[in-house]
Amino acid sequence: MSNEVRVRYAPSPTGNLHIGNARTALFNYLYAKNAGGKMVIRIEDTDEKRNVKGGEESQLNYLKWLGIEWDESPNKGGEYGPYRQMERLDLYKEYVDELLERGLAYKCYMTAEELEAEREAQIARGEAPKYSGAHSNLTQEEIDQFEAEGREPSIRIRVP
Repeated sequence: MSNEVRVRYAPSPTGNLHIGNARTALFNYLYAKNAGGKMVIRIEDTDEKRNVKGGEESQLNYLKWLGIEWDESPNKGGEYGPYRQMERLDLYKEYVDELLERGLAYKCYMTAEELEAEREAQIARGEAPKYSGAHSNLTQEEIDQFEAEGREPSIRIRVP
């Protein structure tokens, strides 16, 4: 295992660089440079509805303008690529499948509306809102029913 410092900056290509992201990138860059490490840029492009054409290039150009340099990115490459999330989906699927097979994760079919109703009910009872685990032990029959309804599952990590 390497002790080399590796920092990541992961912008979403949803528009121009804003001050908060510029600050994060600058702090990561300075930390990596001071520690003799590497700065990695990984593009968080999975929110396809919000991605803006040219957003990635625009943000990287602003970073260059600020004098921020990086060692690995979609355009520079590196040994841990690819550096766009959408290009890593097959890799993520492998690990998700393994977690599901080992029982360390499960599929949750709750809708956004159901989750919000659960949250509101918890707040009304004076409880801190958290996921109830309602779908953590679904039967195959329940899973089949949700899928027949066209529900898309979220993957949740099983916690004790």
